[in-house]
Amino acid sequence: MRRLNRGERALAYGLAGWCSEVLSTGVRSHGRDQDWRLTSHTYLWMLPVYGVAAFVFEPAYAATKRAGTPWWGRALIWTGGIYAVEAASGEAIRSITGEVPWDYSRPRGGKPVPTHWRGLVRPAYAPVWFAVGLGMERLHDLLQRVQIAPSTE
Repeated sequence: MRRLNRGERALAYGLAGWCSEVLSTGVRSHGRDQDWRLTSHTYLWMLPVYGVAAFVFEPAYAATKRAGTPWWGRALIWTGGIYAVEAASGEAIRSITGEVPWDYSRPRGGKPVPTHWRGLVRPAYAPVWFAVGLGMERLHDLLQRVQIAPSTE
């Protein structure tokens, strides 16, 4: 048996991010559109954006644990880190495609334009990212326990 390598964990983070995005956009679609079909969406671009956690989040998590950072301090770090990844990846995607998949500068559901920075980050999401960061810790701990059998080929 062997543990997942970093690339496999990146894929797991990417798939977990995709699934959470599909679930959250589906649930929000009813509140936004009053549509019980609960339509969801994500973007292929998001797999590597979420997958970067294996290369950025994991080393930071190990360092904060070694330093004895309390849970709330780690969650604040994760919030800032998520904003940084969101801004950097959004700028990169915009430079390639001309737009940002999650453009926060557009009003949705008849509501006014939310407060945002360049359409890339939205301050109102800080509590969400705080919780997501703590959830990523649980996912990390789970992925560290996963073992797979070596290939017999």
